[in-house]
Amino acid sequence: GSATCVRTLGLKMSSDDPPAQATAATTLRARTLNINIGILGHVDSGKTSLSRALSTMASTNAFDKNPQSKERGITLDLGFSSFVTSLPAQLDDGAFDQMQVTLVDCPGHASLIRTIIGGAQIIDMMLLVIDVTKGIQTQTAECLVIGEILNDTLIVVLNKLDMLPEASRADKLEKMKARIRKTLSTTKFADAPMVAVAARPGGAETAANDEAGGADAVGVQDLIQELKSRIQLPERRPDGPMHFAIDHCFPIKGQGTVLTGTVLSGSLKIGQEIEFPELKQTRKIKSMQMFRNPVQAATQGDRLGVCVTQLDAKSLERGIACTPGYISSVSCALVAVRHVRFFKLACKTGAKFHVTVGHTTVMGTATFFAAPAAVAREATAEGAADEAARKAAEAARALQNARLPLPTVFDEAAEYLYQEELDTSSPEQWAVLQLEQPLACALPATAVCSHLETDYNLNTCRIAFYGRLLKAVAPEDVHALRIFKWKRKEGQVERLQDDHTLIGKNLFRPGTDMTPFFGMKVRVGEGGPTGKIDSTFGKAKFKVVFPTSLEPGVLAEACKGAKIYLDYKRYVFDAQKRMVQ
Repeated sequence: GSATCVRTLGLKMSSDDPPAQATAATTLRARTLNINIGILGHVDSGKTSLSRALSTMASTNAFDKNPQSKERGITLDLGFSSFVTSLPAQLDDGAFDQMQVTLVDCPGHASLIRTIIGGAQIIDMMLLVIDVTKGIQTQTAECLVIGEILNDTLIVVLNKLDMLPEASRADKLEKMKARIRKTLSTTKFADAPMVAVAARPGGAETAANDEAGGADAVGVQDLIQELKSRIQLPERRPDGPMHFAIDHCFPIKGQGTVLTGTVLSGSLKIGQEIEFPELKQTRKIKSMQMFRNPVQAATQGDRLGVCVTQLDAKSLERGIACTPGYISSVSCALVAVRHVRFFKLACKTGAKFHVTVGHTTVMGTATFFAAPAAVAREATAEGAADEAARKAAEAARALQNARLPLPTVFDEAAEYLYQEELDTSSPEQWAVLQLEQPLACALPATAVCSHLETDYNLNTCRIAFYGRLLKAVAPEDVHALRIFKWKRKEGQVERLQDDHTLIGKNLFRPGTDMTPFFGMKVRVGEGGPTGKIDSTFGKAKFKVVFPTSLEPGVLAEACKGAKIYLDYKRYVFDAQKRMVQ
């Protein structure tokens, strides 16, 4: 049968390939370790040129071959390409024969940050590309934030080295490295290596023949060696539920619909039934390929194209395929969260955020809360000797928090204190995230929450906080979360009846039924004696009784000019709005 060219992977996919070929290719692939490396950076820093200089095999969607990308001169979508190299010494244990590096070229334009976040969630390590003539720019900083959230390994690539005057190149390069090192010192990538390259010497003017790559790149071999020295073997588990992140979907006449993406967990094989949870449909895998190699199986970490039949390609541009029943939709979730220290505005409870999980972004509203003990610890930690020392302490604490892993366990039996806004200094923060549209994801999942409506021309970070979605919460079960506010009612002392009884007023609105308040504790003044509301006194007043152990005269002294305070808890998701002491 005739093979049809698959435009996104740049491969030939045919259901008529002889089984022997597929088996041989599968055996070859089983001995090849695939590592996914993201290429991120500010628009026009040379990410796509670097991808081209590194790669030996490309998808036809790579290197800005999209017509709109060519017209606008920028990357508009994720591009994929690869190269094969020998195994680094630390991974050469006999399990694999060679290493394939799949490059994920992410767009750099600020308006495409959703795509950048989605791309960053499928990679094992990250190359941050910086124009050596300009240094860190707005989207460089946002990409650094994304990298810090989603990755542990970073290499800084200082591109366009050839644009520095040759006479002063070495000096200017060292000065730029020092500037970048200062910025990195405030992140978890303080010790990240830097490699200087010229991915496309002379720029566009000397690269008229783009397909050939223009002039020879400079420094690429040094970059590959640095990359190989930094790579650690990711956890690869072929067992367990399969989760396939789809980044492109398109039809091929006479064959079916091709889904290209990355296996995030589990494995898949020809003939396997897979589910599309967003569509609530299942299909069987007809054939699979990895960069021109037909294969019969793939496992976690692999990038491939999967062909299925009778699936409308228009219904699923990006999304998920999985083991049937593994992934369900989440509309409300319990999340361990952490503030992004470069975000300068407050993250308010009740505010709307763009919530990105994988390749999907929806609007969501957060309710922030924390364990009361954590709030108390942060309060006692405040109060440095002077403003400079206080700011330095805050910065050090924020960096320390960024390096800590997010909590993985939530104690549902414990009580938590509601917060009007996310605490910027505490590592122990939680949120109930209520989404406007259901989101299909495998829990636990990483969520990146942003204010993307902010004008991207402003020099400001739009990524507000991030978190780990730990548990889906059904709307009818939200009330069971023990998140409370401290509430206070204030009244006045009308008069004393005796050493252990007073009459109070103005604690309740006229006409209020005071019966539910009988037996509740009230305090006279901030540190005065505590008694209990005993009964009503007339229509709007009430009687408070104090312990008989109270010394004579103590109550009279405490009542001089003091108010009566009724302090209680109210659980924020309790529809009945009960008061608890």
